[in-house]
Amino acid sequence: MTQIDLTGRTALVTGGAQGLGEGIARALADAGAQVIVADIQDDLGAKLAETLGEPHRFVHLDVTSDESWSAAVASSIEQFGGLDVVVNNAGLEVTQLLVDTEPDDVRRMLEVNLLGTMLGIKHAFRAMRPDGAAGQGGTVINLASVAATIAFPAIAGYSATKSGIDRLTRVAAMESGKLGYGVRVNCVYPGLIATAMGQKLAAETAQLGLFESPEAAVSAVVDLTPSGRLGEIADIADAVAFLASDASRFVNGAGLPIDGGMGM
Repeated sequence: MTQIDLTGRTALVTGGAQGLGEGIARALADAGAQVIVADIQDDLGAKLAETLGEPHRFVHLDVTSDESWSAAVASSIEQFGGLDVVVNNAGLEVTQLLVDTEPDDVRRMLEVNLLGTMLGIKHAFRAMRPDGAAGQGGTVINLASVAATIAFPAIAGYSATKSGIDRLTRVAAMESGKLGYGVRVNCVYPGLIATAMGQKLAAETAQLGLFESPEAAVSAVVDLTPSGRLGEIADIADAVAFLASDASRFVNGAGLPIDGGMGM
């Protein structure tokens, strides 16, 4: 990603310890950003920050906690002198049919996926707006999902939370603009990728009898995708780096599908 230059910028990535979050953290670091890997998985997060090397850091963050967000953002600004990019990547998916809806599972997804993203926007705005501790504006990138644009069985709760992130993104962009915060807010819609979460979804939909096997579930997704393959972590991470950069300076309040055409 030599065309993307994030030198001198500080980026915080939630759920950054593994999977897609790790890929995003690596892409931002490769583009020159100072990266804060933020996660509840302290060992994995600290290990990744160490692997990335100086000046990158790890910070403990429970995205559902207002206090945890305050501490993580304050720590990031203290260490790097500012905050320019927040990537709200942390997410949770529970596979279940609507007839088997478990309220506690839905509440967990709402708290992590939707409330966690909302709190990320809140604390990014407070830090980045002109009177904030960082005070130089910036950009927020939220992770929605192709699940927000298609009707795939057994992920109703997850789809609802990701659809909510889409609407939240657009309202946040408008608020930032109207109030002069100088913060762009966009979201991306990743297609199915072979992370632990993607593999779990394939296995669980097969267990529910929706597909003959996990492989058949994956084939069904590929069949719905004009590009003819699953997504890769780099596909999503590169797009996030683009939205974090000046190359996307007039992109605001937008949702970018990175799904090979699956959700069209």
